Amino acid sequence: MAELAETYACAPSTERGRGILISGDPKSNSILYCNGRSVIIRYLDRPLEVKVYGEHAYPATVARYSPNGEWIASADVSGTVRIWGTHNDFVLKKEFRVLSGRIDDLQWSPDGQRIVASGDGKGKSLVRAFMWDSGTNVGEFDGHSRRVLSCAFKPTRPFRIVTCGEDFLVNFYEGPPFKFKLSHRDHLNFVNCVRFSPDGSKFITVSSDKKGLIFDAKTGEKLGELSSEDGHKGSIYAVSWSSDSKQVLTVSADKSAKIWEISEDGNGKVKKTVTCPGSGGVDDMLIGCLWQNDYIVTVSLGGTIFLYSANDLDKEPLELSGHMKNVNSLAVLKSDPKVILTSSYDGLIVKWIQGIGYCGRLERRVNSQIKCFAAVEREIVSSAFDNKIWRVSLHGDQCGDADCIDIGSQPKDLSLAILSPDLALVSIESGVVLLHGAKVLSTTNLGFPVTACTIAPDGTEAIVGGQDGKLHVYSITGDTMKEEAVLEKHRGAITVIRYSPDVSMFASADANREAVVWDRTSREVKLNNMLYHTARINCLAWSPSSNMVATGSLDTCVIIYEINKPASSRITVKGAHLGGVYGLEFTDQYNVVSSGEDAFVRLWRITPQ
Repeated sequence: MAELAETYACAPSTERGRGILISGDPKSNSILYCNGRSVIIRYLDRPLEVKVYGEHAYPATVARYSPNGEWIASADVSGTVRIWGTHNDFVLKKEFRVLSGRIDDLQWSPDGQRIVASGDGKGKSLVRAFMWDSGTNVGEFDGHSRRVLSCAFKPTRPFRIVTCGEDFLVNFYEGPPFKFKLSHRDHLNFVNCVRFSPDGSKFITVSSDKKGLIFDAKTGEKLGELSSEDGHKGSIYAVSWSSDSKQVLTVSADKSAKIWEISEDGNGKVKKTVTCPGSGGVDDMLIGCLWQNDYIVTVSLGGTIFLYSANDLDKEPLELSGHMKNVNSLAVLKSDPKVILTSSYDGLIVKWIQGIGYCGRLERRVNSQIKCFAAVEREIVSSAFDNKIWRVSLHGDQCGDADCIDIGSQPKDLSLAILSPDLALVSIESGVVLLHGAKVLSTTNLGFPVTACTIAPDGTEAIVGGQDGKLHVYSITGDTMKEEAVLEKHRGAITVIRYSPDVSMFASADANREAVVWDRTSREVKLNNMLYHTARINCLAWSPSSNMVATGSLDTCVIIYEINKPASSRITVKGAHLGGVYGLEFTDQYNVVSSGEDAFVRLWRITPQ
């Protein structure tokens, strides 16, 4: 048995120059955001508790709780809205094709019967309101000529809908059935977000022209605006009301969030400004916000979620973050508590602590992309899509000096000799390169296409896997490599090879979904018939006591085998990562950590059968 012990969530997907509209449920104190095809539910008071809905066929864009908190409507770039239950297994209620293009915002009516969605589409259909159970239209929404970025439903009767978008317009509709009432042209740039106050008396629009305007919710007339004194210096991307309807929170590209006091006559004065506690780079622009119960939530372009207490804004915020892209490799450092380092190809390295979760990002001085990644206590070794290997020293949370080694060809795989980590073996298309520290010891042309390699912990032996499925064992003396044996068993290109911690065995896996465990001295097969994946095996890991081996595959599964039992008595984790598993490592004898295409990192607890 393997059960999910901890989930380290991904960051929200963000895009430069666009706000993201996150939402939540005040009753359960959770927030919703999207990344790739996943909709993520996070609890503000329990950061390690995360639920994921992954049934969308296309990247999801926005999700909202129904007013009673029982249902969630989520939308994607194809214009589809899915309505599903928040409890047991997220059962699907309905699926509707609402627009012909991307949906940017959707909102429920306060009685939970109707949904309005807005976005991009062909022709005139940029906004649609429909019944939640039958999908029938409830009104005509004319008046927009370009993408509609946001829409809002008045939370009290008489019902009204407001929309705003890239044509600088704010349109007001009465209903149901909804029809066009009036339009405002007061903004001079994209109108990014519109929201009604919870008491249903006003609504506010914010725009890239750095202005926020306040209107009467019943008639649609303009009341006032947010004061330009101490106002935002950049585009305002999102806005959220406090539950008493007296204050609003705005976030902007000027890297600050502001809380405004809204007077009865509809004008706003700045009450407090909060700046993003980052380095001041582009990634610190704030693009999303939410005011929920006592929490103030802001989201930066880099994907970090900041949680403030509304009563004490001077207190340091809690930071929640993670990867946005495929997490393609991970390493576990032998410290206590266990530190997990994960990397994604966009060059981001995140540090997690088992039992605590997110613990910050490792900032390297040169932020290159990452294809292969290995780490020991004091050093990170990585390679990108060019000919360079980077060796970066590690001091706690900080990266120190970086050495860059040009090996003349693009690295395919890299392996460190654990007992003398200065020694590294890097495979390239035609052979392997031996590195000692920052210098190249030797480059060996092996005469066959190399796909994977590993070096023994003491640096005396290497195993190289080829495109033809053969394993070549080499002995290393100084800087020369001598072929000792060729092992044939695999029927596909070798994808990964790993020595066991006690160095008595090694395991290899191929693109034809098979893994094999070999005895190191006799070079005989020790465990075979490990054929339970349905696609390429991407990664492989040994337990610290060398009695278990785990494999992760493109088929989304992690399979754990015990060495002294037949392969058929395996433990399988189905659907470990949407899109495939790319990183795998044991943190201790009974815990295995995995990462994958969905940008999540998950910790599984194994109970031997």
